[in-house]
Amino acid sequence: MILNYMQYGNQGPHLIILHGLLGMLDNWHTLATKFGETMQVWTIDQRNHGKSPHVADMNYALMAEDLKEFMTQHSIPSAHVLGHSMGGKTAMQFSFLYPELIEKLIVVDIAPRAYDPSHDTIIDSLKKVDFSKVKKRSDADEQLAILVPDFSVRQFLLKNLAREGDTFKWKMNLKAIEEHYPEISAGITAKGKFDKPTLFLCASDTKYVTDDDKVEILQKFPAAQFVFMQSGHWIHAEAPDQFYEATINFLL
Repeated sequence: MILNYMQYGNQGPHLIILHGLLGMLDNWHTLATKFGETMQVWTIDQRNHGKSPHVADMNYALMAEDLKEFMTQHSIPSAHVLGHSMGGKTAMQFSFLYPELIEKLIVVDIAPRAYDPSHDTIIDSLKKVDFSKVKKRSDADEQLAILVPDFSVRQFLLKNLAREGDTFKWKMNLKAIEEHYPEISAGITAKGKFDKPTLFLCASDTKYVTDDDKVEILQKFPAAQFVFMQSGHWIHAEAPDQFYEATINFLL
C-alpha cells in the first residue's frame, strides 16, 4: 500500500507521526514544521483516512504492516515513532512486532487496552450529513451542529470535508471505519515487551490513561515515562507548546 504523506526537514533523526481516528496528516502540520527544524519528519495518512487508499480491511495488525512497508519504501532504517490515539495503538502494535525499527516511542493519550465504542455517535452523525444540501463548508457545519454541538470537535471533523466538482464528500472511508470500529476500539493484538525509551503523553481531562493502565503499560513498556498535561484528548492541538517541549526534550 502506498500511503499519502508529507515530509518536513531533511537532516537529523527520522520522526514518523501517526494521527488518530478520523484525523489526517494535516492535523500535525504546525508541529511537524517545528519538529522539522531538527529532524526528518514524516506525517502519514493511515489507511482509510485523508488521501491514503480506501480499502475494505482495517485493524492494528494491518496498519502496523502499512508502517513497515512505508519505511521500506522510503529507505528509513529506523525512526522515532509518535502516535496519537488510534495512531498510538498502531505504534504500540508496531513496537512489539518490529522493535529494531524504532529508536524511541511516543504514545499520545491512549493505552494498549480496549475502549468503549465512544465514537459511535460521531460516526453516525457524519453518516447523516446530506451532501445534496451542502454547497459550502458552513452548510455541512450547520447540519453537524445539530448532532455534534461541541465546536472544537466539529471543526476537527470538518477537516475531512473535500470538494468533488460542485459537491462535497468525506475524505475518509467512513464505511470501512464504521465496519471495523470494533477492531479499532479493541486492544492491540501483538504480544511482548518494548524495552526502549517510551513516553506516554496523557491528557488529565480525559482519563484515557488511568492508574490501572499505568500498571499494565509498565509491564509491556518497562522503560515508559508518563507526562500528564491539563488538556483534552487532542493535546497537540490544545496545548501545542507544552506538547512540543515534552516531545523534543524526550527525543533529543
